[in-house]
Amino acid sequence: VQLVESGGGSVQAGGSLALSCTAPSHFFVSCGMGWFRQAPGKERELVSSISPDGTTSYLDSVKGRFTISRDDAENTLRLRMNNLKTEDTGVYYCAADCVVGVRVGMTPRYWGQGTQVTVSS
Repeated sequence: VQLVESGGGSVQAGGSLALSCTAPSHFFVSCGMGWFRQAPGKERELVSSISPDGTTSYLDSVKGRFTISRDDAENTLRLRMNNLKTEDTGVYYCAADCVVGVRVGMTPRYWGQGTQVTVSS
């Protein structure tokens, strides 16, 4: 199974980026999906998730700035990131799990290769 991310890059604080993740079509019907990130020297953290019924959740520090969405027609998971801060810097990973979903404390079964997001001051 392949999850393929795109859209990372470098931006100044206050700027915006949009990440995309393509996945097999059935993931969008029956699997929870989400975005993790890992900053240098820090543990990986769950940034946002979306369940098969469309329920979303966000890390407190990104609420109001990030938006997760699913485009079922294009088999694409997206993360829109606005008002980026230097602390948002890290490698962002798309992930999915078709049994327990994507949630804090659980390690999803399927992962993308990661895409770098760098926010400078």
